[in-house]
Amino acid sequence: MPQPVARIAARPLDDLPDAALADVAGVLTDIDDTLTRDGAIEPAALDALQRLHAAGLPVIAITGRPMGWSEPFARAWPVAAIVAENGAVALFRDGAGLTTEYSQDGPTRSRNARRLREVTTRLLREVPGIAMAQDSAGRVTDIAVDHSEFAHLGPAGMAQVVALMRAEGMVATVSSIHINGWFGEHDKWSGARWIVRRLLGRDLDAEVSRWVYVGDSTNDQLMFRHFPLSVGVANLMRFAGQLSDWPAYITPGERGTGFAQVADRVLAAR
Repeated sequence: MPQPVARIAARPLDDLPDAALADVAGVLTDIDDTLTRDGAIEPAALDALQRLHAAGLPVIAITGRPMGWSEPFARAWPVAAIVAENGAVALFRDGAGLTTEYSQDGPTRSRNARRLREVTTRLLREVPGIAMAQDSAGRVTDIAVDHSEFAHLGPAGMAQVVALMRAEGMVATVSSIHINGWFGEHDKWSGARWIVRRLLGRDLDAEVSRWVYVGDSTNDQLMFRHFPLSVGVANLMRFAGQLSDWPAYITPGERGTGFAQVADRVLAAR
């Protein structure tokens, strides 16, 4: 029996009026499969980041990737900051060096680290075919299960991982490559609010309509819900059947090409 076709609840990027972009204050973006392909930034995305930076528009990346993985990119890419581990860790250049700040205090991180190890042991014992993410060594505040980057975990296994994490009292989200789980109330939205206030002294709640958010997966739905100027790159359609919160717009291009198309529109409207 044919599967029902998901209703696309996002308009084409071409429908986004220039007037809505004329007063944009900055761009927030996911990283994996939004800027990158197979873990490396696409040339079109890097060029777009450079052009936005040259125009004086801050770009802040919000990712589920770990602190250790994010550190070299926070140094090398023309971004104002990278908020890693789904809102838990912020990395930004401060003078000649790189500053790292956490949304949780040291004792909380220490307590949670023990709990994360316990959940990891249970996952490896109870979920057949599971593989922890290869970037796990760089993680400080969460754990990640690989479902599509270097290993494959089918829908039943993914559902089991999410259910087990949530039964342990964790927040669990699914990105285009990983299932992330953590203890705490932070998320991509709280991380965005924190870093915009910390770096720019601005209130994201008060000016959310002046920021563009770009993403590609189910774990971007919280951000799609908050931002009137939310955009999904075209490969978001891979998750069409799993989306309850759609971006307002969707690009014709995938990954870095789609991000560059957003940047083109933002810059042309200034």
